Amino acid sequence: MVSDLGADPSRVLPLLWQTTERRSAGTRLSVGRIVDQAVEIADAEGLDGVTMRSVATGLSVGTMSLYTHVPGKPELYALMVDRVIGEDLHPVQAAADWREAVREIARNDRDRYRRHPWLLQLIIARPACGPNVTAKFDRDLSALVDTGLSAAEINATVLALTVFVRGAAQAEVSVEESRAAGFSDADWWQAHQPYWSRLLDPERHPTFSRMYGDIGRSNPDDDHEFAFEFGLECLLDGIDARLGRNPGSSG
Repeated sequence: MVSDLGADPSRVLPLLWQTTERRSAGTRLSVGRIVDQAVEIADAEGLDGVTMRSVATGLSVGTMSLYTHVPGKPELYALMVDRVIGEDLHPVQAAADWREAVREIARNDRDRYRRHPWLLQLIIARPACGPNVTAKFDRDLSALVDTGLSAAEINATVLALTVFVRGAAQAEVSVEESRAAGFSDADWWQAHQPYWSRLLDPERHPTFSRMYGDIGRSNPDDDHEFAFEFGLECLLDGIDARLGRNPGSSG
């Protein structure tokens, strides 16, 4: 597991907020170009492909010239996270139903992981608070600020949503990687079902024995979509219960 938490705040925050931007004479090298190149490599090759050398090669500059702008890889990771967080950052649509606002946030976050699966390799529970990370947190809080929840409860709800979406995306990305390697969900079920039918013990595994046939007959390609939307609605119903309203209500 890679972490962006090793970034020194005294070095990375000025970079994130562009208070120390410098350009290299003759190369037009900048923090922005470095980060763009790093994200491009990560999208194509995964996070392991991002090194100061590979970024420099992509920009046709010497490796050491990057250190004039970015102190090291931890700071580069923090900059990459802030960059992709800002791709689709926009105010939550004003709506009488806070549930729809939270759905929008969750679906956008899930789509971001789909576009940039390398984000799942970064520990971003406490990312460096750059302008986009800060703006996203402000937007997420704003979706719940008028619900009547306390500040602590709103913060906890945003954290629960973050953990849920990240977990769902992790499972989905893992399956996509297996599928790309030629082993789909359907292949997995097909390979296991003959053994389950013989080896599952109704006494030791009563619930799975009763249900596995129905589960296996579902469309594996739809499982993650269903699980995400079902789980999201359960989370929203739980918030509604805290508010003393019936699940599914607006406001």
